[in-house]
Amino acid sequence: MTAQEVRLCGLLLQEHFGEVVERIGTHLLRAGAQNLRNIANETNTPLDLVKKSLCVLVQHGACEFGSGRRGPGSPVEYRASCERVLRVLRYPRYIYTAKTLYGDTGELIVEEVLQRGHMTMSNTVKTVADRLTHNMEEGRSMEYSEVVSAFSKLVETHFLQRCPPVAEMGTAATSTTPATPGTPAAPASTDPPTAESNPDCYKLPHVTLTGTANTPITHSIISPVCIPTCKPPAICNSVNICYTLACYVCGAGRGKRRRSSDDSEEQRRGKKAKMDSESCGDEGIYWQVNFERFHQHFRDQAIISAVASKLDQTSSEIVRTMLRMSEVTTTQTAAYTQPLSANEIFRSLPPNYSISRPILDQYLSLLVDDPMEFVGKSGDSGGGMYVVNLQRALANLARATLESVVQERFGSRSARIFRLLLRKRHLEQKQVEDFAMIPAKEAKDMLYTLLSENLVQLQEIPKTPDHAPSRTFYLYTVNQLPTARLLLQHCYKTVANLIERRLFETKENKRLLEKSQRIEAILASLQASGAEPEQLTEVEEMITAPERQQLEALRHHINKLDSTENQVDETVFLLESYIFSTKTK
Repeated sequence: MTAQEVRLCGLLLQEHFGEVVERIGTHLLRAGAQNLRNIANETNTPLDLVKKSLCVLVQHGACEFGSGRRGPGSPVEYRASCERVLRVLRYPRYIYTAKTLYGDTGELIVEEVLQRGHMTMSNTVKTVADRLTHNMEEGRSMEYSEVVSAFSKLVETHFLQRCPPVAEMGTAATSTTPATPGTPAAPASTDPPTAESNPDCYKLPHVTLTGTANTPITHSIISPVCIPTCKPPAICNSVNICYTLACYVCGAGRGKRRRSSDDSEEQRRGKKAKMDSESCGDEGIYWQVNFERFHQHFRDQAIISAVASKLDQTSSEIVRTMLRMSEVTTTQTAAYTQPLSANEIFRSLPPNYSISRPILDQYLSLLVDDPMEFVGKSGDSGGGMYVVNLQRALANLARATLESVVQERFGSRSARIFRLLLRKRHLEQKQVEDFAMIPAKEAKDMLYTLLSENLVQLQEIPKTPDHAPSRTFYLYTVNQLPTARLLLQHCYKTVANLIERRLFETKENKRLLEKSQRIEAILASLQASGAEPEQLTEVEEMITAPERQQLEALRHHINKLDSTENQVDETVFLLESYIFSTKTK
């Protein structure tokens, strides 16, 4: 874990959960596993606040706990997950992907689960139905069955999964007791259980919800569905979500419309007690977002886009079909997709692509012979068995990203030298000048610039043991994996700078933003009460023309910062996926 990762995690925790949670989280990231008393002492934080902060982190999966390093009986230790905290940066992309695939209902389901860390199916359905009903016209309401259907599709395509069961602390101690006095105890496993280890990870519970006219709606497992074959457009920049632990009230029957009058504290407690007393049949079964499944979808979309830009739309549709057929059966660490025969691919093509079988064979041969090697052939049965080479595809995508960064920062000639070294591996300075067709002086300056930025490495091969410069070969080379790691750290630093700049702009214009929010609330209240247009105009004029211009400029600046964060995160995802694929070889 690098300093840039810890800095970015601290900013994300501070922005979404507050300063206390940020202090506890960054301390755990730097210090490693710590027990409760040590955390409170080393951060100078009251024990009660430490407990609440750890509850927030555990609720959102950013912190794990287990038995201490001294074995059974030692205090419980807490360990923060840097990788999980960094996923908060990608929340808008997860939500927009769910909206693209499953509509507004799927978007709200994923948003609610992300906001609360994990939820039961019944609470999610009721909360989403209430929110959709609130946005509908008066007299209309959202049926629970429609929300249940969208939830089922997300589970069956593995975008949602059950939370792993939490093992009791006494279980490990009991399991390590030796069977005989002379047998040494086996060490207790400190690895937390994973969601995939649960055999019922994607099994929907039998849920009973009260429908219209007190008609019970029962739901069990339904037939599997496939993800719609559509390309998600660019991420919407207006997605802005506050990730907090919020209380919520679930309605019975259809979704309930929220009223303008707030309930008293006693009424809210009574409603909560009534809600807790109702049994829906899924108590204790919590669901969370499967980030690996979303990442697999992002990876597939990147591969499809690369094939479309390199070849044509028909080739990308063939690759899309192959990825869709093996999306649930292919694990995140797999180097290849499941082998598919040409006959299966032909039968699974979309109906609007009316290409003949010989044309399909020609496209498959073109994909196999392409230097990018996105598609490979693994056999000849069934008209030929074909796979998508995921590791090779990620390597090519990362390589294209590195070349693009060099070109944008240092120009097209430096990018030509960089591509030349990637292809030829090792070259002397004179060979670089000749192959790149660049004058010696310019080539020397460009090579030294790339070398100073650690994008190019210099390797010495001596002819004699004394390493005399006159008897030593100096070869320039590019190591793609270390260069990708270097660029990834630059991306983390860039995102952290963008977040700090956005927080600074918001803090500097805090008074103006609060004034704008107050006026918008007054206008909404007047419009709901049917006020006259003159009254509305008078309230709108409370913001002067210079303030309005300053507010528009501020919003435009913040939108640009948000858009840049999303674009940098796409680069981060590609580089992370490539680095992870090299570890699983």
